[in-house]
Amino acid sequence: MTEKPDVNAAYALEGVEDVKALYRDWADTYDADFVTAMGYVYPQEVTRIFTERRETADAPVLDIGCGSGAVAEALPDPAEIDGLDLSPEMLRVAGAKGLYRRTVEGDLLARLPIPDDTYGALLSAGTFTHGHVGPQALDEVIRIARPGALFVLGINGAHFEEHGFGAAFTRLASAKRITTPDYVDCPVYADDSHDHADVRALVTVFRKT
Repeated sequence: MTEKPDVNAAYALEGVEDVKALYRDWADTYDADFVTAMGYVYPQEVTRIFTERRETADAPVLDIGCGSGAVAEALPDPAEIDGLDLSPEMLRVAGAKGLYRRTVEGDLLARLPIPDDTYGALLSAGTFTHGHVGPQALDEVIRIARPGALFVLGINGAHFEEHGFGAAFTRLASAKRITTPDYVDCPVYADDSHDHADVRALVTVFRKT
């Protein structure tokens, strides 16, 4: 791609191939250019909520859209965590940090190469956002979760409203596939010096029934 990789380019993505191209070009500098430079605290917020809600049986953990591994880095004990991402280049960066048991390349909008009922907890920070994944991926992530599995899914606040996440969670809860979700508002960035400083997320917490 010719556009410089940044959060604006990420929000403007359209389709799987665009996502792959952006993160192929961004993987080696993502931590410095984005996580550090923009004060990206979203992974810490998601892992804080997970740590508050988790129980002993909530393992192993899957980091959905793990990117460069920021969620695993924020977890106090990442020993039983796997990373899933669409980008092989980002998985290479994440895997090199030695925090994941294994990394899995997969598309949330297709069938993942993961058996049913595999994970006891599923976390996500930064995947359910503009230009990335909408509520159509929820059925697939529920498929790979064990009954009783804990979900802590960060969803960009504007993306939540625009793409019908609320209606999707209501449908799933009404069908008794998940418990009624709790929603925790949180910041995405600590740095207030850039254009995206006021972005908020709704961390959606529920269990598979």
